[in-house]
Amino acid sequence: QVQLVESGGGLVQAGGSLSLSCAASGRTFSSRRMGWFRQAPGKEREFVAAISWSGGSTYYADSVKGRFTISRDNAKNTVYLQMNSLKPEDTAVYYCAAGPTGLPSTRLTAYDYWGQGTQVTVSS
Repeated sequence: QVQLVESGGGLVQAGGSLSLSCAASGRTFSSRRMGWFRQAPGKEREFVAAISWSGGSTYYADSVKGRFTISRDNAKNTVYLQMNSLKPEDTAVYYCAAGPTGLPSTRLTAYDYWGQGTQVTVSS
């Protein structure tokens, strides 16, 4: 069983930055792929970024590539999402997800556990 708790969301002006954190419980965090997804009002949940268990492999959605950075600290059971040059279209609830060991994945079904989400609002 893995529990995930996101933090760091908030309101920021366009062009600004936010850093999200996801703290995981359980002893298996260091062996799991981790991902960030987001869901805007009236839209489906979509992939943002993912990272392998070691941190050696990362994937990004085209819409955030070059602006967002995913990283992890296995000693702290935490995964991060650094978001720079934020745009109003980045406004959404951001979810952290954990899946079995393996390469990062863009698919929602590749993840077993989900956090409760944290709101990110970017004003124009």
